[in-house]
Amino acid sequence: MSRKQGDYLAGLLADDDEAPSPARVRRSPLLERESALSRMASGEVRQVTELRLDPARCRIWPGNGRAYAELSEARCRDLIDSLVAEGGQKVPAVVRRLKDDPEAEFEVLAGTRRHWSVSWLRAHSYPDMLFVAQVVDLDDEAAFRLADIENRARADLSDLERARNYRWALGAHYGGIQSRMAERLKLSKGWLSKLLTMATLPDEIVAAFPDPAAIPVRGGYELAVKATGPEAAALVAEAKTIASEQQKASKAELPPIDGPTVLRRLLAAGLTRVGSKGEAVLVSAADGRAALTLQGRRGRVLTLRIDLGAGVDRAALVEGLIAAMDETRP
Repeated sequence: MSRKQGDYLAGLLADDDEAPSPARVRRSPLLERESALSRMASGEVRQVTELRLDPARCRIWPGNGRAYAELSEARCRDLIDSLVAEGGQKVPAVVRRLKDDPEAEFEVLAGTRRHWSVSWLRAHSYPDMLFVAQVVDLDDEAAFRLADIENRARADLSDLERARNYRWALGAHYGGIQSRMAERLKLSKGWLSKLLTMATLPDEIVAAFPDPAAIPVRGGYELAVKATGPEAAALVAEAKTIASEQQKASKAELPPIDGPTVLRRLLAAGLTRVGSKGEAVLVSAADGRAALTLQGRRGRVLTLRIDLGAGVDRAALVEGLIAAMDETRP
């Protein structure tokens, strides 16, 4: 567990006036979750019961970050193999009881991938496989924080899934106030702001990537900002071009265009324009201000001007530089 994640978990479990101790920071995610279930704010958790269930008796809570519809045998293959090898589910999911749903008795708060995998196995030669879950009594905001604990420990949950889940939770649980959400989740305000901005990425841009998981937070943030600026049309056009190329590669059974290459092409889309003094603008800020301009070219020697006060991320400046260098190649 990273120190940052450990600090978050310890802070969540600690009383308001209690500093996290090193021993608590070093505990495993599973032990942290067990403590969270028993020590979350007074009254949020009243009982913890473990059951073995038919997964069909459970529905998925929409507040969890994982997109259930996007799960597949390929994405869950490691977990499916583990369930078979171990003779069942060893780490319980977390559910709560439902009172007014005639089609389900429980709602899965954490353990969406386990629910999908057990359901798949029951339909493929393992009809007796059961879904193991802890039953808790949590309100929605506490359920969101508990799911967030588990999701941070899961490398297979994409940054985009997490970002969109955070954006949903911002309105659902925190009244649209980012500072309140950052405090409750023990996140820096700047990092949370980047995630929330990333969540606004248009679907046309996401479709250009071979997998949404290939979009990093910093790159996704830059693309989301770019999608609201003067180069938005060029960005979407390039994304559609890449998506078409991806489809052709898939039909031809060729490898897809990798994530870093897609990101580089999208960040470079529409970067070159003519400024007020006739110079080539390679990178613009979200407000249209020129951040990187090509002042002159003599053979293969370029003269560039960088405005460090434009508020543009270094990655975008590097992409503009690469684009300028590519144009000079014979």
